[in-house]
Amino acid sequence: MSTSTDTSSTPAGAATGRPRTGGGKADGPAARKPGGRDLLASLPWIGPALILILGVVLFPAVVMFYNSTRDISISGLDKGSVGFDNYVEVFSFPYFWPIFGRTIVWVVVVVAATVLISLGLAQILDKAFPGRRIVRLAVIIPWAASVVMTTLVVYYGLEPYFGIINKFLVDVGLIDTPEGYGWTRNPTTAFAWSIVVAVFVSLPFTTYTILAGLATVPGDVVEAAKMDGAGPVRTYFSVVLPQLRGALSVAVLINIINVFNSLPILKVMTGSIPGYDADTIMTLIFKYIQNQHKVDVASALSVVAFLIVIVIVAVYVRVVKPTREV
Repeated sequence: MSTSTDTSSTPAGAATGRPRTGGGKADGPAARKPGGRDLLASLPWIGPALILILGVVLFPAVVMFYNSTRDISISGLDKGSVGFDNYVEVFSFPYFWPIFGRTIVWVVVVVAATVLISLGLAQILDKAFPGRRIVRLAVIIPWAASVVMTTLVVYYGLEPYFGIINKFLVDVGLIDTPEGYGWTRNPTTAFAWSIVVAVFVSLPFTTYTILAGLATVPGDVVEAAKMDGAGPVRTYFSVVLPQLRGALSVAVLINIINVFNSLPILKVMTGSIPGYDADTIMTLIFKYIQNQHKVDVASALSVVAFLIVIVIVAVYVRVVKPTREV
């Protein structure tokens, strides 16, 4: 009598627990499309984020657009709808287009300078050298400090007679007059120094974002490039820089939004200058509210600024494609 067991009738995978490879329709939760029940089950997890977006982004945007179509008095009294008259006032303002162009210059110069300097800083901080940890901590200081405090230090440092920056420039011979130069009294120089401050306070975030990207660059790829005879410059531009695509995309996008919406630096550096020769869109909105008490016109300009940011971000994402594989 044979003791062997006949397994020919056992279906494949029935005893081993392996999945069947037949062409039948797969069953189970993995094959089921998400439906209303799954959405309800996920609400406890995504609900707080949705409430935050609704309360912080969508609701203020709706109120801002509503106010832009109203006639609001200096005392805050709503006198009724005026349609798009506030937008007409914004675009017919003679200084609007120069201010718009200056805003673009402000964003492009600050972001470009920040990224270029941060690339060099990140490359240095990625190397091993004595005191690297201390240097890395020092780079965070402008980020940790208040933007207004940093700007005030530079502002008073540029003051004639007693400003430490002004005195230094006199001592090294860059300025002829012993009392120094009124950097913050001239729209062009005040705006230029605002760019310097904006770059300075933007360096920590951008540098650390790029530094995180450098940590993901495979070492064997860099070694292979060196073995193939590529020099340091070619290795960096042909191997390392393309690997930083994701980090650079995030850094540039966030910097564009932050710099465009920046008010404190320009308010401190150029706020005492009369007229509109050193203004950007953000400082013009502030002047409409603070000086002229035109909440309705300021709301219309805020809507325009919001749309400009949306367009810039959409074009950037469309052109750069930050999620595309290298």
